[in-house]
Amino acid sequence: MLITSGRVLVGSGTYLADGAVLIEGDTITAVGPRIQIEEQVGADVPRCAFDGTVMPGLIDSHVHLAFDGGPDPVSTLQESTDEVLFEDMRRRAEQLLNSGVTTARDLGDRGGLALRLAAEINDGATPGPRIVAAGTPVTTVGGHCHFLGGEVSGGAEARELVRRNLTAGAGVIKVMVTGGGLTKDGPKSHQSQFSAEELTAVVDEAHKAGVPVAAHAHGADGIAAAVEAGVDTIEHCTWLSSGGLDFRRDVVNQIVAQGITVCPAVSPHWQMLPRVFGEERANAMFDLVRQMADAGVRLVAGTDAGVQRTGFDGLVPALSFYTHLGLDNASIIDMATSEAAKALGLGSVTGRIAPGYRADLLLVDGDPLTDLGALKNPMAVFASGMRFEPGATAE
Repeated sequence: MLITSGRVLVGSGTYLADGAVLIEGDTITAVGPRIQIEEQVGADVPRCAFDGTVMPGLIDSHVHLAFDGGPDPVSTLQESTDEVLFEDMRRRAEQLLNSGVTTARDLGDRGGLALRLAAEINDGATPGPRIVAAGTPVTTVGGHCHFLGGEVSGGAEARELVRRNLTAGAGVIKVMVTGGGLTKDGPKSHQSQFSAEELTAVVDEAHKAGVPVAAHAHGADGIAAAVEAGVDTIEHCTWLSSGGLDFRRDVVNQIVAQGITVCPAVSPHWQMLPRVFGEERANAMFDLVRQMADAGVRLVAGTDAGVQRTGFDGLVPALSFYTHLGLDNASIIDMATSEAAKALGLGSVTGRIAPGYRADLLLVDGDPLTDLGALKNPMAVFASGMRFEPGATAE
């Protein structure tokens, strides 16, 4: 298929005017000026003429397809059979796709259902984004998200769970370094769960297989431990302590030096956080993200879709948080495309519009470099070369 457009986003903040993208199968084969690319294709090649912007498909770096995004996602999960849950996960994947997300990283499910769904989508049997799934997250006995089945005690059991996830096809390993609010009977969000030796065992086992490790870490002590263990991404990274916030610049410097990526997992409803935490505390938490960005920490976009009141169409609203922090639109788009792809280990596969990359594209009216609101209503989404339109079936 030949897609021609008023503008094609070909690099960070860089448009190609009156451009064209040629797709063969699931791959981009040529990108360039419309007149030049049109000369390369025959009259029998299907064409899509578009006046707006063609850009890389979006990447949500932190979702949980097993949760429903309702007021009590844990209870809903526990009351669902695997059959019902899997059908619900199919619908959630399609919601992601319809919102412009062509790749999603699922950071913890039950019974490997996200891995099963990823295979189904890859086979073309179900519409959805490419899913990089963690499988069962590693946690302690009674620890955060223990109800997903990943309780371990000691380094040997941690390694064994990592190996089981890898055998099942996990593209990332998730470890719950600290507690979290979703688990009411578990450790508090600021409390650490693992010893240094146990974290090292998780990272070592994953890295031996060439698979990255994502660390759920709210507490400052847990963040520091995750950095020492050599994880690849830190999720949330809120710098909590028993007394409030504990931002550690020496640890931030280590994060930058080691090339660790941070996914703040910002809620689409982030504007409501001052009502939840109080305005002063919420603004202080917001400012820590700004300070990490200013220090050179690589940030990527994610929503934690599936947790309380967080649906699967919220990535674009969540991006407005970074506008609030003062980041420019080009950098924010990079966080949800090329930078996210690198963090997921897919930097040479997706996240850019270039020959040899997967045909993951988003067609939107308007100019998202000027107005991120242009991303809210995709005209069409191409995932692995297949065209989807919100509310329509795949071609």
